[in-house]
Amino acid sequence: MKSIFLITLAAAGMLLSSCNTMIGLGRDMRMGGEGLEKTANKTNGGSSGGGDTSGAPVY
Repeated sequence: MKSIFLITLAAAGMLLSSCNTMIGLGRDMRMGGEGLEKTANKTNGGSSGGGDTSGAPVY
């Protein structure tokens, strides 16, 4: 049980350190979602609905 906890803790640490903050994680998820939306719109022939997708806001 202790080893499972340590492995989980190490994995969470690696995931969170790659983004540095939860804001970074939110940015990464938003950019990934926008990429999926663009791909879906290209496949279906739809439009993206406008909006600035050049990057996430800076805090």
